[in-house]
Amino acid sequence: MDLFDRSQKAAQRDRAALLRRALHRPDPLLLHITERLLDRLEDCLSSFPTAVILGGAGEVVAQGLAGGRAGVQRVIHMDTSQGMLELAKRVIHMDTSPGMLELAKERAAEQQARHPPGHVPETSYVLADEEYLPLADGSVDLIVSCLGLHWVNDVPGTLAQIRRALKPDGLFLGAMLGGQTVQELRISCSLAQQERQGGVSPFVSPLAQVRDAGNLLTRAELALPTVDVDTFVMRYSSAVSLVSHLRLMGESNALQVKRGSGLSRDTALAAAAAYQSLYCDEEEGDHIQATYQVMFMTGWSPSSSTPKAAKRGSATVSFHEMAEELQKRGAVAGRAEGGSSSNDSHQ
Repeated sequence: MDLFDRSQKAAQRDRAALLRRALHRPDPLLLHITERLLDRLEDCLSSFPTAVILGGAGEVVAQGLAGGRAGVQRVIHMDTSQGMLELAKRVIHMDTSPGMLELAKERAAEQQARHPPGHVPETSYVLADEEYLPLADGSVDLIVSCLGLHWVNDVPGTLAQIRRALKPDGLFLGAMLGGQTVQELRISCSLAQQERQGGVSPFVSPLAQVRDAGNLLTRAELALPTVDVDTFVMRYSSAVSLVSHLRLMGESNALQVKRGSGLSRDTALAAAAAYQSLYCDEEEGDHIQATYQVMFMTGWSPSSSTPKAAKRGSATVSFHEMAEELQKRGAVAGRAEGGSSSNDSHQ
């Protein structure tokens, strides 16, 4: 049995696309996370002519790749939500509505400030599911998934498909929410349910832990796996504002077991009160805070040029000898700096 209802998640993302379209500006949290993810491209000497964007904050990623960043010439944008694909088209290709025109101009100016103008990638839009990628083996150079993998039922299977779709030396960049995300909301709902209903049921989706991320990359046979974790703290006027923001991002609960049930009004009010009591930030005008833990993942498709670890037992220097040598060099450098300072003082 699948944990998440993918059709329900697609419907939630359709609704989120409408909300974002009415907002006429990028969500600051999505924008910041996307930029942190795409900044990893600046450390790569390789170029990536063909890139694939998978769900999540796809329209923000597409804007970040505009102008030929990292040598991208062609973009394939995939999403389970037709609304999100339409939103990406409006942002990238300039809708005729005044609000979207202004948004497109603002984002274009931001991109030109960050990166010199270059080739505008050819973009195609595909309605597809991350769990069943319609990509041929060894067909793309870069795959980016920003805040979409934590809603996939079979993450190892999806990562394996991603690895197969990448050309040798192709790059996967991923960002997914970690287990500490909205932990304040999780605790508040549990306390309210325990008090009002005498039991607890899941109303906040389970998320992967940090220790799982590296194992997922390794299991998918991606080379040089790297996982970085960042924590973002957002402040809201109330728990209602937090829930509204989650809906805007398309992060509402999509658990299969949730269907046909929901928090009663009485329990929801108790959860909001518990949240306000436990996580109120008085220094910020009685606003509440919410934690977002983001795991940034990097992995490469193996090739003959991929660096490999040396054979076990082939080392010629022990860690103890290395530490002693570093200490000696540090002591010598310290004495040299001290002597220089002494000479300067006598001049």
